[in-house]
Amino acid sequence: MAGMTDCPCGTGEPYETCCARFHRGEAPPPTAEALMRARYSAFAMGDDAFLRDTWDGASAGPLIDPALTWTGLHVTGRTGGGLLEATGTVEFTARYRRDGVPGRLRENSRFARRDGRWCYLGPV
Repeated sequence: MAGMTDCPCGTGEPYETCCARFHRGEAPPPTAEALMRARYSAFAMGDDAFLRDTWDGASAGPLIDPALTWTGLHVTGRTGGGLLEATGTVEFTARYRRDGVPGRLRENSRFARRDGRWCYLGPV
């Protein structure tokens, strides 16, 4: 994806100036919410490497499910996770389609800073 395509994370910003810079390793996401949005975009873009690099439990098998097409993200809440904080949560609903059938994933995700970078810990 290049050019002025909207970022899958739902900010309304172009992908290139939103989550792509995180996916390319040019900068770390500065907040827990920024990481959660970048992880959603990585699922939507098929970037398994970014998902592994930002997950505290990166020893699992493949994270990308090719049968899913991610279609939207809505952040519904957050606690902590700011620029000067070490932990936080982000609650969201992610929409997808599997074999043309719509579905939703709701999660309240836990995040922590490790060596100055946010990582995903798992659901609350």
